[in-house]
Amino acid sequence: MRLNPAHSLVLFSALAVFSATAEDTLNDTRSTLEKWVETRQLISKTRADWQADKESLEQTIALYERELKSIDEQMAKVSTNNTQVAKEMAEAEALKRSSGEANDAARIFAGKLEAKLQQVAPKLPAPLQEMIKKDLARIPADPANSKMLPAERMQVCVNLLNELDKFNNSVNLFSDKRKNAAGEEVAVETMYVGLGAAYFVNDAGDFAGIGAFGPDGWTWTTKPEIAPAVRMAVKVYRSEHPPAFVKLPATIQ
Repeated sequence: MRLNPAHSLVLFSALAVFSATAEDTLNDTRSTLEKWVETRQLISKTRADWQADKESLEQTIALYERELKSIDEQMAKVSTNNTQVAKEMAEAEALKRSSGEANDAARIFAGKLEAKLQQVAPKLPAPLQEMIKKDLARIPADPANSKMLPAERMQVCVNLLNELDKFNNSVNLFSDKRKNAAGEEVAVETMYVGLGAAYFVNDAGDFAGIGAFGPDGWTWTTKPEIAPAVRMAVKVYRSEHPPAFVKLPATIQ
């Protein structure tokens, strides 16, 4: 069948319109597809970036948590140490107070003992006074303002008491001089039996006597009749005579 020219023109126009419409649709589809691909790529990149950032954040958070834990532990130790320090400070203060009280008590006691020793010293036998004079000189002249520690002062007193005790519990022989009835000085040997009694005699055996401790010190009484007994005691003391019982007078006070 042969088409009319007018019909052919209409058909060509329709085909042209359809072709143009199809091309526009294809372009729109291509553009949409490209945008979708870009969107997917952007989403993928964003997801990858977020994953990397997330891991970094997690590591940072873990680091901060470890640091916070370490700080908490250190703070706990500081708190414990502060408690221990406070306890030790309290104990030190208590010890300081106790030590101060003990020093005060020792200072008072030492002062009283020093006064008694100074009072007794002039009444002791002359040889014993000579033996203890160095320690006596160490006793403070002004106890209230002395810089000596109580322990040092007590040690001086203990030394003096030891010397007195040693002398009192032994027999001691010394060379000495005493005046006879004519007022002449005679060389004698004096034997102290502790601090309770003393006896003297000269080499000739004609001058002898006895000494006794009294309120004002030692007093000496001439007793020529005891000369032989005192001479014998001296010889026994010096191992110049075999041990023997020697009778000597004594005064009980």
